[in-house]
Amino acid sequence: MGLMYEDVVVISQAEKPGDCTVITVNCPDKTGLGCDLCRIILLFGLSISRGDLSTDGKWCYLVFWVVGKPTTRWSLLKNRLLEVCPSYFSTSRIYSYRLENQQHPKPPDVFLLKFWCFQDRKGLLHDVTEVLCELELTIKRVKVSTTPDGRVMDLFFITDTRELLHTRKRREETIHHLEAVLGNTLISCEIELPGPEITACCHGSTFLPSAIAEEMFSLELPAEQPNGFLASAPVSIAVDNSFSPSHTLIQILGQDHKGLIYDMMRTLTDYNTQVSYGRFFAKPRGNCEVDLFIMQADGKKIVDPSKQDALCSRLRMELLRPLRVAVVSRGPDAELLVANPVELSGRGRPLVFYDITLALKILSISIFSVEIGRYMIHDREWEVYRILLDEADGNLEPRNKIEDLVRKILMGWE
Repeated sequence: MGLMYEDVVVISQAEKPGDCTVITVNCPDKTGLGCDLCRIILLFGLSISRGDLSTDGKWCYLVFWVVGKPTTRWSLLKNRLLEVCPSYFSTSRIYSYRLENQQHPKPPDVFLLKFWCFQDRKGLLHDVTEVLCELELTIKRVKVSTTPDGRVMDLFFITDTRELLHTRKRREETIHHLEAVLGNTLISCEIELPGPEITACCHGSTFLPSAIAEEMFSLELPAEQPNGFLASAPVSIAVDNSFSPSHTLIQILGQDHKGLIYDMMRTLTDYNTQVSYGRFFAKPRGNCEVDLFIMQADGKKIVDPSKQDALCSRLRMELLRPLRVAVVSRGPDAELLVANPVELSGRGRPLVFYDITLALKILSISIFSVEIGRYMIHDREWEVYRILLDEADGNLEPRNKIEDLVRKILMGWE
């Protein structure tokens, strides 16, 4: 008897507060599936406390123990996880799941959400971002500007996970939720397909100062640990080819952070490395242990020392510096820069802008303007958030305090 649809993803919710919810995925394998699943779990704001996965290259079985929230929409999470799992109807033709045979879906339409407000209040941008996340609207770019008289114009370039934003009902639903959170400060709100002239003028600057780019995007770990960049605990990575006749064992010890398994899986996916078996366990006091049995795309161990060193170096970098954070000078003003690497699939890390705006709301810092763009630096694509901070009231927090809180919230340490 074939696998039933509802058995592909099974979510067993925690029976009492403090317990973990268990997510089980049992389906045909495909390149990057683990990365896709971990990205979705991260998108829903869940923390993975333990994980086990195994695959023979054709069929995989994954179990995640996650810490949820009272507001977690478990049925929606299950649907989103099912969407990235290969079809279970054609398991006899497993070759169709290989990367070269995948049919790339049509990119979703990008819509322009445009609204004017009478004034910018502290935390406004975070409240709007929270509404869009709840509605499953993905922010691609943002352009925020403040006029001399204090009015604020916000341009959000968004895509709809549900692919319904072209309908009147979905647009009215979105505007209604925004009206509820913006209240009387809202002047007008529109959702439309942007013309090429609007898209072109909202791309923002394609230039990053060379000094900033060199410091933020260096692929080498600095000798010192500047505030806002590195985890406080070192990462230990060991390679062992004697434990298995067909796999290379990678053992990782280090400090846990939000999205840690996602960071590992996206790195291994970008390196075209197959994980045949993996185990993750978050220990008390914020530490974690990871065992990964991996092999190359050709089904062989990684025996070349240079390849081992390159993979370990990249894993160490991605676990210590999954995101780059800095507050720099932009003329007379202060600018917050946050950057994260883009997967080779073109997807970026979820909820980055949500966490940034949350940190600034906690610090009661107003935002003067925002630019989100992608840059090719050191042969890698980066998603860069440039937030010009409003220093009009003269009460801006010290820059190291801003960097520290933004980093802690992004890493899940706050």
